Amino acid sequence: DMDSSESPVHGAQEGSAYNGHFESVCYHPLFLFTEHGDCVAATLRPGNVPSADDWDDLLLPEIERQQAEGNRVAFRADAAFAKPEIYDALEKRDVDYAIRIPANKSLELTIEEILFRSPGRPSCKPVVRFKSFRYQAKSWTTPRRIVAKVEHHRGELFPRVGFIVTNMVLPSRSVVRFYNKRGTAEQ
Repeated sequence: DMDSSESPVHGAQEGSAYNGHFESVCYHPLFLFTEHGDCVAATLRPGNVPSADDWDDLLLPEIERQQAEGNRVAFRADAAFAKPEIYDALEKRDVDYAIRIPANKSLELTIEEILFRSPGRPSCKPVVRFKSFRYQAKSWTTPRRIVAKVEHHRGELFPRVGFIVTNMVLPSRSVVRFYNKRGTAEQ
């Protein structure tokens, strides 16, 4: 799992900068975690760099190390890492991945048949639907698999919708389950 974080500073430390997302003067470190939540790599970066900056310097050596030890590698990340150069690098190294991707009109139109709420009294449990399809963004060199998850919760007017780009051949529910373990690893 790869993620960035905020490390606020109090003063004028070298390399710190204002980050509008965190609304603070900070460093913006990048971390790489194992599936068990152990931090295997980190880099301290200025506070004003985008979340995915320097991903390759941190991730690629760890993939090579793990594969040299005979380990199968899988990668999870949030939408800040939804970049074609990351997909290409992972595919080239035969790494399975599940990366959240921001919604857009094309993706939403592709899943419109599962966006509806069933008529009648809403269920106490959320109604969850999945759809898997091939999609190619303009910046991609090849179509990739997208897994969509739509959740209808009682008392909420609109569904919760999420998209994951993946090269995994698992069923859609399993891809989402794998992706959702991100938070567990980062604790």
